[in-house]
Amino acid sequence: MGKKLGIYIHIPFCASKCSYCDFYSLADCKGKMEDYRDAVIRHIYESASSLQAYEIDTVYFGGGTPSYFGARRICDLFQALKDLGNVLRDAEVTMEANPDSLRREDLRLLRRNGVNRISLGMQSANNDILRLIGRRHNFQQVQMAVRNARKTGIENISLDLIYGLPSQSKEDWADTLAKAIELHPAHISCYGLQLEEGTPLYERYHDSPMIPSGDDQADMYLFAVETLRTYGYNQYEISNFSLPGKECRHNLKYWKLQDYVGFGPSAASCVGNLRYSYIRDLDAYIRGFTEDGDILAERETISDVARASEYIMLGMRTTVGINQGEYRRIYRSDWTPIEKRLQEFRARGWADTREDRWFFTPSGFLVSNQLIEILLEEQAGEKVQSNPWMQKAFDRQFDNMTMPQDDEDRFRAIYDSELLKYDT
Repeated sequence: MGKKLGIYIHIPFCASKCSYCDFYSLADCKGKMEDYRDAVIRHIYESASSLQAYEIDTVYFGGGTPSYFGARRICDLFQALKDLGNVLRDAEVTMEANPDSLRREDLRLLRRNGVNRISLGMQSANNDILRLIGRRHNFQQVQMAVRNARKTGIENISLDLIYGLPSQSKEDWADTLAKAIELHPAHISCYGLQLEEGTPLYERYHDSPMIPSGDDQADMYLFAVETLRTYGYNQYEISNFSLPGKECRHNLKYWKLQDYVGFGPSAASCVGNLRYSYIRDLDAYIRGFTEDGDILAERETISDVARASEYIMLGMRTTVGINQGEYRRIYRSDWTPIEKRLQEFRARGWADTREDRWFFTPSGFLVSNQLIEILLEEQAGEKVQSNPWMQKAFDRQFDNMTMPQDDEDRFRAIYDSELLKYDT
């Protein structure tokens, strides 16, 4: 059995930009779609020799809005991959889609050509909130898109939801979750709103009381975890939930440090310890295959120390977590200090163990960035130990972290305190 590889193809076209989006995508560039398709196909064929050593078991068309790019062009790109002869028959093939640009005839074509999973950008069931954040669809179009996908034989459907949106109440979020569950998708992603600098939503709502408070967002998150569990959706990553056996196999490659190769502007690749990505420039990417221009943005070889850090950062995003054996295979260093911190996290309700694996609880996921930072400091313990004043500050701040029993007090302590910021 050959080594497995995931393929990501970035589709940088949108009918319009959502006000919160910071991904590389362009509106009003429909006239460049044919040239882009041709460039990616050429890129795939030029990469054939390096791809032949692998069996391709996942393919992911992300964006941007792949459904706006058009089903025929998506099928052309997938056919180029299939021409290489090493795409597995049972490969998971996902296309992201917006409800307003997903027609039944497109779904038929996609299904006939091997696309078997749709990731649908629902975001909210509240049409007023959808308009507020610049979405072009309404909830009725979500319902229609799900029905059409099933009628064409695509049962593996994922819905993307966002909590913490402007003016969103806990009741709004509960209603969105309920309506998403009623559609019986195989997979649901719940993302907290990130106000990214440079986006219209950031300019409009940065420090605005219209954005739900940290306490409210924490309540929304834990409500989602509990509600989805009740309806049979297992949490397998901070933001992702699925019915048994319906986890996104492609995204699991990122979290498990498995190999994947990207195509398109801004797309990244990870093969062994080699990392590289392409320029965030559609025109320059196309010129790279018409005029032999340079499309590489960065390339580096990751050290074992950096890879061990990634193992902690990515592994602790999942409910499978991390363990000593895997860590030691990547980085031959002492596991004891890391496990000591994990034991302290467990005493505070932020982590737990199953067999020999450590993972965060839902409460731990709420402060996972800070907790992972502590684990990485332990990994680089010589940095702390060489500065006695830093060690004292580190220990003092960690000791001050508490987990009050009352929910409201707990989340206020987490979000409003500065206890986890190191004075470096």
